[in-house]
Amino acid sequence: MKLKVYVGWDPRENIAWEVCRHSILRRTDPTQVEVHPLIQSELRAKGLYQRPVDTLAATEFSLTRFLTPNLEGNEGYAIFVDCDFLFLTDIRSVIDEIDPSKALSVVKHDYQPKETSKMDGCVQYPYPRKNWSSFMVFNCAHPAVRALTPDVVNAAEPAYLHRLQWLNDSEIGELDKGWNYLEGWYAPHYEKLRAVHYTLGGPWFEGTMECDFSDLWLAEHADLKKHFQTRVAA
Repeated sequence: MKLKVYVGWDPRENIAWEVCRHSILRRTDPTQVEVHPLIQSELRAKGLYQRPVDTLAATEFSLTRFLTPNLEGNEGYAIFVDCDFLFLTDIRSVIDEIDPSKALSVVKHDYQPKETSKMDGCVQYPYPRKNWSSFMVFNCAHPAVRALTPDVVNAAEPAYLHRLQWLNDSEIGELDKGWNYLEGWYAPHYEKLRAVHYTLGGPWFEGTMECDFSDLWLAEHADLKKHFQTRVAA
């Protein structure tokens, strides 16, 4: 069974999604992984997402991410990841690091941002378990995950969803921070670095072009453009 990866998509960060997808697919067996954008308008058209438009949400995928296991038919494993990630290793290897008895596996950051804004000027709201939900490995067949139905996603308070209060703490597995390495929060060097999360804004924004690991993202972007030009030439 292919591993499905759902990447949050927002019209303001389409290039981030493109680079994130490219970074995943060029480091894995493309016959074993599928990468899909999580587009709010498409989920609304399917009747899966019915919440009123939230003008305070930093991205269009702020809450749609919790539909991931339903999209996967509540079977096997599925991954949600924010679009502002850059993967540096085969994403399938994360499955080898999880506890299969857990409903969900995340990096359990102790993150209390000092900044008052992020990305392109969006307000930075501090809350418990911040950024835990930015990279989630769902055990879709787990009863607690099956209970996360579209009805729950459409009705629950955002804090209930993002703080993972729909789970018992014992059902949340822990991943090494290298899978969700917060640029600007963690040190600029880590021996187990697997994915950089440009949570304060990456090199695709004018004001954060010189952030930590910007060289890695820019190199990936250049490789994406080269790949695209080769396909067009062919």
